[in-house]
Order: sequence, then structure tokens, then C-alpha cells
Amino acid sequence: MGYHRRQEVNFTSVVEFVLLGFSDIPNLQTFLFVMFLIIYVIILIGNGVIILLTRVDQALQTPMYFFLSNLSFLEICYVSATLPLMLVNLWTSKGNILLFACAVQMCFVLMLGGTECLLLTVMAYDRYVAICYPLQYPLIMNHKVCSHLVVFSWLSGVPVEIGQTFQIFSLPFCGSNQINHFFCDIPPILRLACGDTYVNETLVFTVAVLFVLIPFVLILGSYKKIISTVWRLPSAAGRAKACSTCSSHITVVVLFFGSAIITYLRPTSQHYSRTDKFLSLFYTVATPLLNPMIYTLRNKDVMVALKKLVH
Repeated sequence: MGYHRRQEVNFTSVVEFVLLGFSDIPNLQTFLFVMFLIIYVIILIGNGVIILLTRVDQALQTPMYFFLSNLSFLEICYVSATLPLMLVNLWTSKGNILLFACAVQMCFVLMLGGTECLLLTVMAYDRYVAICYPLQYPLIMNHKVCSHLVVFSWLSGVPVEIGQTFQIFSLPFCGSNQINHFFCDIPPILRLACGDTYVNETLVFTVAVLFVLIPFVLILGSYKKIISTVWRLPSAAGRAKACSTCSSHITVVVLFFGSAIITYLRPTSQHYSRTDKFLSLFYTVATPLLNPMIYTLRNKDVMVALKKLVH
């Protein structure tokens, strides 16, 4: 393992970084600004509508939609940690960001990303109980249990990610202060650090296993049991209904976890700036964008609630 290291260290104190973003394609800056602005507005409106529907429609007062409303609120927070600054940088063609502001952005991205991993795992557990133990479902997934699961998802990663961010930004930075990314992410930051970053890399890998890989394995285990139960259902209609309630969640899981696993669990020698930026767009922008579309267009209950709200 090893990010770029410098043997000869010039300890000029770095007080700010420069986010290069998409400066390698200068002719598309205006187009990218308009595109990402539209995407940001769609994300805010789409996820906001889901939150509103789950609050006002009585048919959506169930654990599944309680978790979905939390996921939508999380997506708004998650995308707001990166996209507004990216839009400003595209508009001004500047990418200056103070070291402290960079640390704060990284911390929020990591905390919210960890929360999403856990929340998607909780949603998979909810579907597992609903399909495999339908008679006990109201008892098992009562309001108190659901609330505790959501609080656990939101808070469990906070001390870990604050500690990880503090450790990374305790490293000395020297030489170039240019971050070849559109937000302060771990791999490009560690490339700018002086000295040995082995401990930091080991911690990054460990945290990624805890918050990305293990939840992903648990989700796969849940869906293995769900599929096994669904195939034993006597009616085709029952199988179709069970599959429809899970397909939306599976789509979001594949998009989010797939890109996150490749980004944070790849060997460090295989990190490439353009690839990292492309993958980061999946879990920071694409998932929040597609989330409301997936859960509304493929969900009859949400569509009915939306029509009632419109009319």
C-alpha cells in the first residue's frame, strides 16, 4: 500500500488547497455548471417530495417509508456537502478552499456516506422481516425499534469519521496544494501528504470494511433469504408484489455500494484521478438523483400518494 510520498520534505505550511475539479476540460465549464445546477435542483425537489409524501399520506405511515424519508433527507444533506461548492468553483473557475474548510467537507462527506451505508442495510433488514416474517413484522419493526435503528445509522459513524479526518489532516502537507478532484476526498488528499501514510491508509481500509463492505455483505445475506422465501410463495401475484418492494432498494444498493467499494477498497496503486472523479459522481450525485425516481416510478403506493397530493 502506498500513496505518493516524498523523501525530500519541504515543510512549507499549506493553509489552503485548490480543487482542480473539471478544469482539465475548460471548454465545458459553463455546460457542466448548468447541468449540475439542474441536477442539484432535481435532487432537492425529488427527495423533498418523498419526505412530504411520507409525512402527509396515511398509507405511507409504515416502517419502509419511514426509512425512505430518512434516506431522502440524507441524500439532500449528502449532495449539499459537495455540489454547491462544485457549482461555485465551476462558475468562478477558482477552486481555493481553506485547509479547515476542506477538513470539514471531508468529515461531512464521510459521516453522511457511512450513514447511508448503514441506513440502506437497515432498509434491507426491514424488507427481510416483512417478507420472511410477515405475521411478526408489526411486532418486530415497531416504532421504537425503527427510531433506534435510524438514530444508530445517523450517529454511529460520527466519532469514527471525525477521528479519521483529524488523523488525515494532522499529516504535514508540502509541495503541491492542488487536489485533482471536485471535493476533498481521502485518496487525493493523502497523495499530497508528506512522509509515511501507511497508518492512515490502514485506517481508511479498516473503516471502509466496517462501513461499506460488511453492510454490503449483510444486505446480500438479507436478499439471499428474501429470494429463497419469495420463490416458495404459492401465488405469482405474491411473488411479483414481494419483488417490486425490493427491486427499488436493490437498484440503489448496487449503484451506491458498487462505486464506493471500488473507490475505497481498491489497491492504492490502482487509484487514477479521472476514474476516482467518475466513481465519486456515482455515490455523491447519481444515487441522490436516481433515488426519488427509482422509489416513485417503481412504487405504486408512492405514485398513488403523489397523484392524491397533485389533485
